[in-house]
Amino acid sequence: MSPSAFWLLVFTMIPMGIVVYYSFMTRGPWGTIIFEFSLDSYRQVFDPLFLKIMGRSFKLAALTVVICLAAGYLIAYWIAFYGGRRKNLLLFLVILPFWTSYLVRIYAWMTLLSDHGLINTFLTEWGLIDEPLPLLHNQYSVLVGLVYTYLPFMILPLYASLDRLDRSVLEAAADLGATARERFFKVTVPLTKGGILSGSVLVFAPSIGEFLVPELLGGAKAMMVGKFIALKFIGLRHWPLGSAYSLLLLTMILALIYLYMRAGGGKDAYQEQQ
Repeated sequence: MSPSAFWLLVFTMIPMGIVVYYSFMTRGPWGTIIFEFSLDSYRQVFDPLFLKIMGRSFKLAALTVVICLAAGYLIAYWIAFYGGRRKNLLLFLVILPFWTSYLVRIYAWMTLLSDHGLINTFLTEWGLIDEPLPLLHNQYSVLVGLVYTYLPFMILPLYASLDRLDRSVLEAAADLGATARERFFKVTVPLTKGGILSGSVLVFAPSIGEFLVPELLGGAKAMMVGKFIALKFIGLRHWPLGSAYSLLLLTMILALIYLYMRAGGGKDAYQEQQ
């Protein structure tokens, strides 16, 4: 057995097998597990509360992808076409936040967005507002945290696609009379489809199951499915139900990856045409 296969078996397949096994068990008193086959956990998948939280998680993850795609494409485009000799420095600045603890960065956003944080303090001192704005513990603060966290995951694959883009194709389009707008939407965007798909998957998949950002920036009013599942395991000690919810979330993510592979498979359009 190769080292990679051993790693995949021990740290992925076996734990997932345990989760699958627990999902078909029965919850006993005081959070114990009765090893009797049951489908009760899967029947509770259609609980209205879970569906509501899943819908909220899907909405926030989709909005995160849209915002990251819009901002990330502009940033990656500028670095690839206008970065010049500073490309490596600019890419270093993109990944620089990863050198700081994820938890510390989220706490920094709590400091910025709190009622007595830097943003509300600045606006109050300049007389722009009379009372602090509710910037924290809502879905908007969660969205800000998600975009901030996963924006580099969108920029890097987009930059890779844009940097490999054959400039002669754009020159040919210009010679044929295409405007700058037409060259962008009819040439550049289709030829970087692989980067768009890759970045969207890399952002959506972890966003929908995010735990720390909604826990610290959102509170109870902006709970996402990651925190909901954690409550089933830790709070209610209902391991079969938590396992069933986890498998449902995993199935959605695997379906997304399957659609991504069918749509592009990580290859740029111009590479597929060659």
